[in-house]
Order: sequence, then C-alpha cells, then structure tokens
Amino acid sequence: MSNCKTISICNQKGGVTKTTTTVNLGIGLAMQGKKVLLVDADPQGDLTTCLGWQNTDNLGIALATKLSDVMNETMNDPMKGILHHEEGVDLMPANLELSAMEFNLMNAMSRETTLRNYLMQVKENYEYILIDCMPSLGMITLNALSASNEVIIPVQAQYLPAKGMTQLVSTISKVKKYINPNLKIDGILLTLVDNRTNLARSTVEALRNNFGNQIRMYRTQIPIAVKAAETSSKGKSIYAYEPKSTVARAYTDFTKEVLADGRKKERLHTHDAR
Repeated sequence: MSNCKTISICNQKGGVTKTTTTVNLGIGLAMQGKKVLLVDADPQGDLTTCLGWQNTDNLGIALATKLSDVMNETMNDPMKGILHHEEGVDLMPANLELSAMEFNLMNAMSRETTLRNYLMQVKENYEYILIDCMPSLGMITLNALSASNEVIIPVQAQYLPAKGMTQLVSTISKVKKYINPNLKIDGILLTLVDNRTNLARSTVEALRNNFGNQIRMYRTQIPIAVKAAETSSKGKSIYAYEPKSTVARAYTDFTKEVLADGRKKERLHTHDAR
C-alpha cells in the first residue's frame, strides 16, 4: 500500500496562480526531501512550459497518451514519458491532445477514474503527487478530483469568486459522495495579496462569512510580486529565480504548513488504527 498523497490544485477561475502554486509547492516539497510528481492536467500545458518545456506539441508522450493507454488497456511502461526537472521534481506533461480527451472520456467505461487508474501505477515511486487542474469543471478536472486525497483552492485576494467557489465546493462534495469518499478540501490559499490594500482582509472576511467553518484558510498568504510572474517564462521555481523574495519565503512557509498537516494526519491515522 502506497503512502503517496495526491493533491489537486483546483479553481475553475483562471489567473489565481494555480500553476505557480503547483510548481512552488512541488519543488518546496522536493527541497524538504520528498519525492514529488507534478501532473499537468490542463491542455494549455502551462505547468509544462513553466518548468521549461516550451514546445509541448513536440512531446512524444504526455498525459493524454497515458489516459488513452488506460482506456485502451495498452499501457506498457507507466513511467515512460515522465520528465525530470533539475530542481528535483518529476513531471507528467500535457499538450493540446488533452482537450480531445474531454470528449473521449465521456464514452469511456471508467470515465471519472481513468486518471486515478493511471496514477495507481506510478504512485509507489512518490510521496506527493500534485495535479494542476484546468480552469473548468469538465471531465479532466473530475478525473483529477477522483484521483486525489485532498484539494487546495488558490483564491485571488482582489477578486471574490463567491458564486464560483460555491460551484466548486458543490462539485467537490458530489465527487466525494459518488466517486471518491476519501476526498476532502484541505484549505483555501489566498494568493496575489497586496498588503497595501484592505482587499485581502475583506476577501478573507467574505470567504469566512460564505463558507464559515467548513473550509479552513491557510495561515500563509502569497503576496503579489513581479518576480513571481516572471518565473513562469524562466523554467524554474521562485526559489531558484529569486530565493530571497517575499514570495519565495511565503511558498516556503506554505510548504511547511502542508507538510505539518500531513504529519498531523498521519499521527491521527496511526492513533485511530490502534
């Protein structure tokens, strides 16, 4: 039985730094000695290009290939096609072929669990798998949620997506009810926080009012910074690009928060098992 934890980074609103969070949490975990696989579950391939593979259409094997292999039962080597990044994480890349999978999955026998079936074949090699979800709640995102233990929801401090958040939380609870009873929302991560304004504070208050105690907010908040935006074109994390920045410090703190949560849950699980 693998102890690998699978986490979806999910919000159907674009521009909330899902990909930046996936990269920096993933590499942050690798810096703490964890074995990490990042999965690009967006046909745009932002996570793939962010990590330095600019020409995604030239990739021989990507996530769409693996999902097809699962559906057609033609999987030879599940690890083949996984890329290795110099900062210590692995990547299952994505390209535009993944957009056709939305349609193909509709008619598949195990349409909501195809990604889970793939990840089951590689997870013994990892301690964490992070899935960067696309900004929509289609079949690929449903597959990501079905394959995950937890969801982290990045929310942009300048924009309160109350309606969108309600829809996302509702989708997650349906996946939990019908497909993946182990799924839970780990928390909301406030991103692009500008501490010179009161917007972050009012966003937190509005989220608390809307979701009360059902979803916790991470203590760490990710500040807005030009350097963080620049990293997406550099093929490296904020730690390698601007290690002394406030964003690098924030993502280091956030990584520690996620790790501490994991250790706490392990202790509870061990205690319950006795």
